[in-house]
Amino acid sequence: MDDILKALAAALQGEGPAVEIVTAPDGKATAVPVETPGFEDAAVVVRTSGSTGAPKATVLTVDALAASSMATAIALRGEGQWLLALPLQYVAGIQVLVRSLFAGTRPWAMDMSGGFTPEAFIAAALELTDKVRFTSLVPTQLQRLLDAPSAGTLAVLRRFNAILLGGAPAPAGLLEAARAAGLRVVTTYGSAETCGGCVYDGEPLDGVEVRIDGEGRILLGGSTIAAGYLDAPDAAGFFEEDDVRWYRTGDLGELSPDGKLTVLGRADDVIITGGVKVSAAYVQAGLERLDGVSAAFVTGVPSAEWGQAVAAYVAMDDFAGSPERLLAAAHSGLGALAPKTVITAPALLMLPNGKPDRLAMGALLSEKHQAE
Repeated sequence: MDDILKALAAALQGEGPAVEIVTAPDGKATAVPVETPGFEDAAVVVRTSGSTGAPKATVLTVDALAASSMATAIALRGEGQWLLALPLQYVAGIQVLVRSLFAGTRPWAMDMSGGFTPEAFIAAALELTDKVRFTSLVPTQLQRLLDAPSAGTLAVLRRFNAILLGGAPAPAGLLEAARAAGLRVVTTYGSAETCGGCVYDGEPLDGVEVRIDGEGRILLGGSTIAAGYLDAPDAAGFFEEDDVRWYRTGDLGELSPDGKLTVLGRADDVIITGGVKVSAAYVQAGLERLDGVSAAFVTGVPSAEWGQAVAAYVAMDDFAGSPERLLAAAHSGLGALAPKTVITAPALLMLPNGKPDRLAMGALLSEKHQAE
């Protein structure tokens, strides 16, 4: 991680090019220099999770990242040592390093070679030396930690001054259990386009503005908003108004009289699985590119572990006994976005009006996933 920190520090100090953190199939992360023509003071390029299609290369400037780090420190009432438990190619992961660099503290990364496990997290947490300590998790990770049988797990978790929880809506039961156990959990809302979380427990961070447009969509504005997308600098999602830069999210929400934000859900068809937003249309297109697939329907089904799991009902020319082969091909093309549950058939189930019977296929997929 030292090489990544050096490259990131150089970018933040204006002494090196902007960088993007990429992860190889073996899980090793590398800081790759990125050219950012048309963008001034670009420091980091981070890919969105692909919630509206192909992932976008989001350009984050030095000023935006600095504003985000300072606002986070104000909200958390101090700076401290961070434990990295999230992939570095996503904004929540890279922000652990950015905040550490601005604070002058040494981050510690847990061993994720075998995926996220409570044992690996606790082992890494025990290496922290600063009295003030923070970490960022997604709800699935926190749930696994609370389910860990060791009594020492809670003792370690209670030592964190704050556990930032984002990436997906946190079930009320999970928050209640965590807080009843004495954990200081802070729910966060944001995206790559806002330098990560910019609303904590419904309250916008210092320098962040929130409003709701006529369609009920959440608009986020202020100093943490990204400069734009590398491959689409004039994207319609960003706009300037009265010297404030705004980002129009794909989420619906409402504001209380005192300005507290409640996120009501996505305005489009998005599956949030394990803290990662996955576009059903993107997965569907990937499946339909596979040999032998004539059509696909993709949806999210309830999952005790992931919140939602990606599931697909796939029409294939030769469907008998092919789910395993299909899953292998899907993983090759879609990676972590590939469906976890698949039903194959000669055709999609259709309604009399010729449209796919989403409810019927969704029910079958949910039933199969629960049985697996």
